Amino acid sequence: MFVSAPRSIALLACIACLPAVADEPRYNQISLRAEASSEVAQDRMHVTLFTESQHEDPAQLAAQTTSAMNKALQTARQAKGVEVSQGSRSSYPVYEEKGQQITAWRERAELRLESGDFAALSKLTGELMRDLKMASMHFSVSDAIRKQNEDALLKDAVDAFRARAQLATEALGGSDYRIVNLNLGSGGGYQPVMRNFAMKRMDSMPTPEVEAGTRQVSISADGVIEVQMP
Repeated sequence: MFVSAPRSIALLACIACLPAVADEPRYNQISLRAEASSEVAQDRMHVTLFTESQHEDPAQLAAQTTSAMNKALQTARQAKGVEVSQGSRSSYPVYEEKGQQITAWRERAELRLESGDFAALSKLTGELMRDLKMASMHFSVSDAIRKQNEDALLKDAVDAFRARAQLATEALGGSDYRIVNLNLGSGGGYQPVMRNFAMKRMDSMPTPEVEAGTRQVSISADGVIEVQMP
């Protein structure tokens, strides 16, 4: 009487009959990096102003801070082309010399301004600094301008990578090369750049005199090539 082999044994036998497949070793692979960059004028201005005061009564202190911020917000919202937002707000106790008893409370609140119109924002900053203090001023490249420049640099970065790949191939005595993989990355996007500013008098109002400067925008090409030897 014929008895068939279990199905699992039959499968193992079939698998054993298959030829062994191994990853083909790769030789003469080189990692390379190239970059294309350009200087771009910074077109966004960022200003952070703040109010800070101290009072024995935390409720009165909060009311005082709120009043100062409301006044500043009303003025800032009247400026055309300026984005206005409230920053951080915090309060903390002030202790006597021995650090055991609270003698007062101190509170700080921020107002953040951003615009591509430097003249308008500078004028507004001067107005607000009658009551507020300057925390920081910096400049950046807008997303639209950054992307526009990165798109223009992309082909240059790839061409620079190919040129470097050809040099590496010739240095190794190869006849040709092929690109195994290539990654394109951007650099030089938004990053605060602090600038010094001077105060000038204009129509009896102190206005920050600014110089935005430029920023480097770049595209990098990182990849691996395989050199073909004669």
